[in-house]
Amino acid sequence: MRRFLTILIGLAAVLAAAGWVLSAPSRLPAAATEGVTGDAAAGERIFLAGGCASCHAAADAEGAERRVLAGGAPLETDFGTFVAPNISPDPEHGIGDWSFAEFADAMLRGVSPEGRHYYPAFPYTSYTKMEMQDVADLWAFLRTLPEADAESAPSEVAFPYSLRRGIGLWKRLYLRDDFVMAHAGTEALERGRYLVEALAHCGECHTPRDRFGGPDTARWLAGAPNPSGEGRIPDITPAALGWSASDIAWYLESGFTPDYDSAGGSMADVVTNLAALEAADREAIAAYLLALE
Repeated sequence: MRRFLTILIGLAAVLAAAGWVLSAPSRLPAAATEGVTGDAAAGERIFLAGGCASCHAAADAEGAERRVLAGGAPLETDFGTFVAPNISPDPEHGIGDWSFAEFADAMLRGVSPEGRHYYPAFPYTSYTKMEMQDVADLWAFLRTLPEADAESAPSEVAFPYSLRRGIGLWKRLYLRDDFVMAHAGTEALERGRYLVEALAHCGECHTPRDRFGGPDTARWLAGAPNPSGEGRIPDITPAALGWSASDIAWYLESGFTPDYDSAGGSMADVVTNLAALEAADREAIAAYLLALE
């Protein structure tokens, strides 16, 4: 019996050590960000496509106030309520004292400057597909925005999801930098794929999730429960949507459907952001959505 217990304890120790190693945060190699400089003017386009203001600005912000990224928008999920933090250039309350390498780690690896895993309510599972130059351009643009001295509100996450180390194991299952649409045969499709799957992170809301909160890419963009519990995020695959390319592009610009219904809820924010992009970007998104199988 004593020998059995010794073996059991030893096996538990080995498993615990393996889990600790496998769940460790993984940063980008130093060479990934060396020599990369950003263009703030180009970064504004990334900011809009990424919908940064939708979560990190005040819920009722309009105009210039949408550039004050003091945080505060809550996201309700089955795992807890996550609150968007202050990402303004304020050095104490925001990200003003971060380096570009630390910002890239957050965007592409979901790792904080302190080496902790971020919860995937922050859509780095999509941003991990971003090109490094776009990350640098976004970083340059964010540094031009107003500082906000508001404290970031804490998220409310119950045990065992409060153990961030476990997110490292989750990342091993779901953090991938390959695209769902493996082959994009035209320049428009490539641009649409990049916008939908990476920058605009459409799959974060429109794709159903499995029991562990990972995206079920076999049902890519096929609709999902609304985290708020009200209604459902719609299926936007070609068969379900039934819209033409011009219908989709017009909706993303105006917020009006072909039946003259209008975008509401969080989608209204998405339209506000995408309407500020070039028409070619909205057309590329439409081309991508219609090319899905």
